[in-house]
Amino acid sequence: MEAPTSDKIRVLSHTQYHAADQLSPSSVLPSPLDQFRKWFTEAQERVSEPEAMSVSTATAAGVPSSRFVLLKQVDRTGFVFFTNYSSRKSREIAENPVAALALYWPEMHRQVRVVGRVEKVSTEESEEYFSGRPLGSRVGAWASPQSSVVAEGEMAKRYKEAEERFEVKDGKTQSDVPLPEFWGGWRVIPNEVEFWAGKPSRLHDRVRYTRVENADNEWKAERLAP
Repeated sequence: MEAPTSDKIRVLSHTQYHAADQLSPSSVLPSPLDQFRKWFTEAQERVSEPEAMSVSTATAAGVPSSRFVLLKQVDRTGFVFFTNYSSRKSREIAENPVAALALYWPEMHRQVRVVGRVEKVSTEESEEYFSGRPLGSRVGAWASPQSSVVAEGEMAKRYKEAEERFEVKDGKTQSDVPLPEFWGGWRVIPNEVEFWAGKPSRLHDRVRYTRVENADNEWKAERLAP
């Protein structure tokens, strides 16, 4: 990489990719959710924080935004993450209930891309996840007006007030810290999932699944050009 000038950054290095596996429509599992579970299980052994994923949303007018969150569940229906329902991503999902996810595992020269519609998870699912979070994270959820502009020092004040509300002392509490009504999970139900394996000379393996029309659990897998 060149040293940056006042107006330009140029990246001239060319990383070569060498994913160990050969990826093709004939080698993947019939369901992309099963294929994802296989890859994710392998990534857990080799990748630092493999659950980190980009979530891209857009307003009703099509203005996009992206951020990284943590994948918390993959089930037979889709991919689940949790957040404040007043956050920017949640407001955009409410306006335009579709999203794109991307996970990149450089240690394995693999990535996964997901596109689908988004729905709220049940309150019971959100409560189950929230109750297992560390105490500080539960208190923080009550304290943070996520994505809102705050003054310097305001978050420390809000957090202290939340600690007092829930009687937190020395990292412990005698009272319950319940799930806030403005906090919970979103599930991305995929209609397209792509698996990418990096290969030399940029001739990467790409397999894209798309749902078969009028069939709930049938998928078509096709190779894409790199």
